[in-house]
Amino acid sequence: MTVENLHATDEDTERTAPALPDGIDLERALEAILMVADEPMSVMTLATAVGAPVTRVKAAVDALVADFDGADGSVRRGFELREVGGGWRIYVRPEYDSVVSDYVLAQNPTRLSQAALETLAVIAYKQPISRGAIASIRAVNVDSVVRTLLGRGLITEMFTDSETGAINYGTTELLLSQLGINSIDELPKISPLLSDGTEGFDADVR
Repeated sequence: MTVENLHATDEDTERTAPALPDGIDLERALEAILMVADEPMSVMTLATAVGAPVTRVKAAVDALVADFDGADGSVRRGFELREVGGGWRIYVRPEYDSVVSDYVLAQNPTRLSQAALETLAVIAYKQPISRGAIASIRAVNVDSVVRTLLGRGLITEMFTDSETGAINYGTTELLLSQLGINSIDELPKISPLLSDGTEGFDADVR
């Protein structure tokens, strides 16, 4: 990207989104947005969200990374700001994964909702699959349901599409153990259960 393009991008960002209200800190505003983001957020997307120049947002993101990492003697957080697939997202630090997993499983013993079961089925049969593709099949927003399934450890982020930045999900070993099977291949064929053998699934799916 040339300097001229970068300047044009900054100006376009300031025109398309309102500036932050007086008294609102840019770094804290970005932190708040990143805390609720379900997908990696590019610097451009963050800049548009807060109505700030891309150069300022990039510097603020770098400052947040250093802050969370405990640079300059500050407290190292249990989470980190990680760049994945061309965007930024907050993740639990790897050393705390087991603690978080144990907590989630212990604190959420209730059964899955019908919406969660349906979403889990889509992922199991169509994996790897992006959140957008899941939503297209179910014709509803699946953000909260996907978060629930991730929290239960039943699905996992497999990879991030290099072109779109979309995270693709798949099932985990925990799901297999809960179902009492050794492989996803042991799931029953679903096509015979559908009225026309499609309904969001390819005709030859399982």
